[in-house]
Amino acid sequence: MKAAKIMGLFFLLVVAVSLSSCAGKAAVKKAAPDEFNPELSFEKANKLIDSKEYDQARALLLEIKNRDLTKKYAPLAQLRIADSYVKEDEPDLAVAEYRRFLEIYPDHQHASYAQYEVAMVYFNQIESPERGYGGAQKALVEFEKLKKDYPRNPYKEVVDIRIQKCRDTMADYEYLVGEFYLKKGAYEATINRLEGLLKQFPDYKKEDRVLLSLAQAYKQSGQRDKAEEMLNRLLEKFPNSSLTKEARKELSSLSKKEGKK
Repeated sequence: MKAAKIMGLFFLLVVAVSLSSCAGKAAVKKAAPDEFNPELSFEKANKLIDSKEYDQARALLLEIKNRDLTKKYAPLAQLRIADSYVKEDEPDLAVAEYRRFLEIYPDHQHASYAQYEVAMVYFNQIESPERGYGGAQKALVEFEKLKKDYPRNPYKEVVDIRIQKCRDTMADYEYLVGEFYLKKGAYEATINRLEGLLKQFPDYKKEDRVLLSLAQAYKQSGQRDKAEEMLNRLLEKFPNSSLTKEARKELSSLSKKEGKK
């Protein structure tokens, strides 16, 4: 009897363990659909972006940000959200998302990329001096920030070239405005604009033109000494300029008027 009871208890124990094991397996199988693979999800999101399914891609990238326990793919997901807005031609939203990345991951290995892309969003808005001043101004600030905050950035070869284009675009715009004022006879406005141009952009490629326009504005406003100063500066600094002939005529005109006095 005792042996029978012992065997009965042993059987119940085996059944209990078996049921427990089955329940555990069932729980594992049930949990499998809930498992999240950030790497596979990231690959899928990239394919969606390539297919221009931007909303679906961003929904998946947001899920990666929220569920990536490894924290390896969450930063990359944030970057791709920003990239998707660039591809969708939503520059303001792209900049906002790149800035969010920089706020959350300022020391990430791809932080310089995010800062470069912010600058490029504005840089790509440059069309002409008349229409591109705002983009050039903002891009210049962001490129300078890139150089300052990330001196080892991998974009050094192109950044300086693009900074120069920003400066040239801004200077060209200032010159066009100065010329507009000169044609309108607003000589003081011309002087203020062009003198400001030379201070802000001392390496301006059209400095000889600026000096001639300044000389003409000073002459018309009765400031002959300043006009003569600008003309002499043009002749000394740019002896091979196509404007030297006109500059000499202006100097001769000033000398004749001075002699009549």
